[in-house]
Amino acid sequence: MNKKLQVFISSTFIDLKDERQAAVSAILKAGHIPAGMELFKAADKSQWEIIKRWIDESDVYMLILGGRYGSIDPQKGVSYTELEYDYAVETGKPLFAVVIEESALEEKVKTNGLEFLERERPSELKLFKEKVLKNMSSFFNDLKDIRLTVMESLPEIAQMNDLSGWVSGDDIPDVNGLINEVNELRDKIKDLEKENNQLKINKSRESNTNDYQELIKVLEFIKVKIPEKVSKQNAEIEMTLLQLFKNSSNYLITGITNAFDVSDGESFLYHDVCPKLQIHGLVENEKVTGAKYRRFAITKKGVEFLAYLEKKKVLKE
Repeated sequence: MNKKLQVFISSTFIDLKDERQAAVSAILKAGHIPAGMELFKAADKSQWEIIKRWIDESDVYMLILGGRYGSIDPQKGVSYTELEYDYAVETGKPLFAVVIEESALEEKVKTNGLEFLERERPSELKLFKEKVLKNMSSFFNDLKDIRLTVMESLPEIAQMNDLSGWVSGDDIPDVNGLINEVNELRDKIKDLEKENNQLKINKSRESNTNDYQELIKVLEFIKVKIPEKVSKQNAEIEMTLLQLFKNSSNYLITGITNAFDVSDGESFLYHDVCPKLQIHGLVENEKVTGAKYRRFAITKKGVEFLAYLEKKKVLKE
């Protein structure tokens, strides 16, 4: 593409100098032309007219929204940054915005002080942000995100709109380096996403392990008396609920019913053991289709807990 798009960059100034510079750099690397309000005095009405003319003459409008609302137009009671944005929307200017993530804003305030945070008109800033997020926008955490958004948004806008742009003869910018940079950034993002997902998995496993260890203590604390006719040891014996769960795991996997012809052992498991296990979510009572009896069956949690116990046993051995 021969055309160089002129991109008007709008933002509050003092708190977003680095972000603006990142946008300018990315726009230039993409072979386009940046323009911005730092060339003008926002409070000067004649300068405001000039700014509007620059927005009119630009091909694309870009907003960088941080933690400040910006200086206020005394007549309209609206910040000049929002006035610029509203004017771009009203005139149908192709636009996109990058909005700072809350975590990034907190870090910026922590590093630079409260002057980077809106304290006088937070409600106006909130409403402005909600308006911006309804149109083409994305969040940023650091300067890399801003550069990446510029690189991805400008080609998309250029394809969707018949923009005049600036033409410099047959001079076509070499964007191979930029494409490689974008690809590298995308690869880094993918790697970070994989790393983040793995951390979530590890955290989940650690949480499950802690839960299982607590469940073992609870089940070991609960004692169940086994009648003589079930124990077949000429005496009533006592076992922990954990022992009974492990010993009856094969029955629980296939299901324990209250049918009339079940053995004394199965009847004991159904009426005396399974209800206690159900309290901890290890089994559930269900109706058997086409039958008059019901069945206790092991739950997903029960299967996972049983697998944990077996794995723990193997590692111990």
